[in-house]
Amino acid sequence: MTRLSDSQLVVLTAACERPDRSVYPITARLKGIAAGNVLKSLLAKGLISEVRAKRDDTIWRHDEKQGRLTLQATPAAFAALGIDESDEPAAVEAETPQTESRAKRARTAKAARVNNDKPARIREGTKQAMLIDLLKRPTGATITEIVEATSWQPHTVRGAIAGALKKKLGLAVTSEKLEGRGRVYRI
Repeated sequence: MTRLSDSQLVVLTAACERPDRSVYPITARLKGIAAGNVLKSLLAKGLISEVRAKRDDTIWRHDEKQGRLTLQATPAAFAALGIDESDEPAAVEAETPQTESRAKRARTAKAARVNNDKPARIREGTKQAMLIDLLKRPTGATITEIVEATSWQPHTVRGAIAGALKKKLGLAVTSEKLEGRGRVYRI
C-alpha cells in the first residue's frame, strides 16, 4: 500500500470525488512551492497523470507537442485510497443536488454508528459527574457556583455544558435568568 502524506491524501480525495477526476482546484492549504512538490510526488507514484486540458481547466504545464496539460486522478489513486472506482460521483450528485459530498456523508454515517454503538457513560467521581450533579439540583447552579466547585474557568464550564453535556451526552440543559442570582442552569 502506498504511504501518503496528509496533503497528498487531501489532494487525491478531492480529485477522486470530482466527476472529471480533476486535481484542480487544490483544496489543501499549501503555500508556495509545496503544492508543486505534492503534485510532483503524486505524479511520480502514478496516482495522478497529465491529460490534455480543456478550455476552462487549470493548466499544470504547457508542452510543445501535447499543448496545455492538467492533472487527473488515475485508477491507482482509487486503489490507494480504498475507494471503489465504479462509484459515479456525477450520478450521485445528479440524484441529490446541493447535498453533502460523499466523504462528508460517510463521516456523518460513521459518527452516527459510533454514537449509537456506545452510549455515553458518565464516570463517577469526575468533575463532569460533579457538574451534572450540580445541574440536577432543584435550584440548579450558576456559572460562579460551578467554577467554585470544579476549579474550572468560566469559559470551560460553558464549553462543558454546550459540548459534553448537550452535544455528547444529549442532556437537555436549560437556563433562566433569576433576579438576585443571575443565570441558572438546570438539567
